[in-house]
Amino acid sequence: MAEVQIPRVKLGTQGLEALKQLPREKVQVATKFGIAGSFPNIHVKGSPEYVRSCCEASLKRLDVEYIDLYYQHRVDQTVPIEETVGELKKLVEEGKVKYIGLSEPSPDTIRRAHAIHPITALQIEWSLWTRDIEDELVPLCRELGIGIVPYSPLGRGFFGGKGVLENMPASSGLTAHHPRFRAENIGKNKSIYDRVESLAKKHQCTPPQLALAWVLHQGNDVVPIPGTTKIKNLDQNIGALSLKFTENDLREISEAVPIDEVAGTRHFAGTDKQSWVFANTPPKDPRV
Repeated sequence: MAEVQIPRVKLGTQGLEALKQLPREKVQVATKFGIAGSFPNIHVKGSPEYVRSCCEASLKRLDVEYIDLYYQHRVDQTVPIEETVGELKKLVEEGKVKYIGLSEPSPDTIRRAHAIHPITALQIEWSLWTRDIEDELVPLCRELGIGIVPYSPLGRGFFGGKGVLENMPASSGLTAHHPRFRAENIGKNKSIYDRVESLAKKHQCTPPQLALAWVLHQGNDVVPIPGTTKIKNLDQNIGALSLKFTENDLREISEAVPIDEVAGTRHFAGTDKQSWVFANTPPKDPRV
């Protein structure tokens, strides 16, 4: 079973300046490639040429000699995964990348990719109200020794009260494009938040701390990546590390969020076909 430790900070201008002041070996840099364009007009690309050009561009922008963990952000379903990972393998051999990660790949894609070069991390959505990976992807990762990096562990802010305690403008991307936050669903989902809030009071923590601690308790190979722009929320997230749950606690928390009661899918409008369920790739041409 892999145990990964990946601190996550988005690097703006100040972050890049700080990176230059720190010993390089003390910092782990993770970044991604694979999505061209901007939402909702995005295009997934995984050709070897694109992989290399993105890596070279990131190295230049970051002003570093290597990237610690380089993810394929989404799977290009038109390019054999052997070709994409084959180019990533070359980048590892050249010292430009240390470890390879995948985001939202299917089980078949994971196995085929791992056969070309060991995959270190799987980035995938996992939270109290998104648990579709538990039956197939989680066991597969543990079979192959791949660390799991859950994104949106706070349900895109839902367990912090977004859309429930904190009203969102109609122009918000979540309100406009995410089914779970649309008017017809957010009211139904409020009962889920209320149950989580009640359990948080029982454990003397906040709802986001409870939700994040639940993800952290899924295993030593699980490193969630909650995002925030506020120091107070960062401090609150760090506080989740101190929570200790028993098996009975975890069961009670899980049962408070019945998946069949969650209103709306986890996918932004028009992006469901980019999820792991559909992320197979064509077979590699044996002549190549």
